[in-house]
Amino acid sequence: MNAPKLGRVLALDLGEKRTGVSVSNSDRTLAFPRPAVVMNDHALEAITQVVREEGATVVVIGLPKSLSGKEGAAAQSARRLAQDLEVRLGDTGILVELFDERLTTVQAASSLQAAGKSSREQRSSIDSAAATILLDAWMEAQ
Repeated sequence: MNAPKLGRVLALDLGEKRTGVSVSNSDRTLAFPRPAVVMNDHALEAITQVVREEGATVVVIGLPKSLSGKEGAAAQSARRLAQDLEVRLGDTGILVELFDERLTTVQAASSLQAAGKSSREQRSSIDSAAATILLDAWMEAQ
């Protein structure tokens, strides 16, 4: 399915404890990090709420693959979340798609370190920084 050409895009970089969130402007030229979502029993509800609050027309979920391109347990979790989110969003017209996210967290850590943030300071922002890198890559690929 092709993504609509306009409207905000919300990206999710999935993690075991937290999922990073980033959202684009309506023109899809800039990505802005948002607070991460805590991954617990209410995560799907929280993600759905963020999608609606941000007015997203597309949700991009990072698909973690190994460097060789193989998919493991984390990729299967991403696929399950994408399916669950599609069901949750129902007939809203919001598109949910998966996008290769290899090395986004590594790139985010490098960027934060280059900005002078310590490992401890990085913990609170690395997930959404990775989501922002994912969203930038998705927008560039469009």
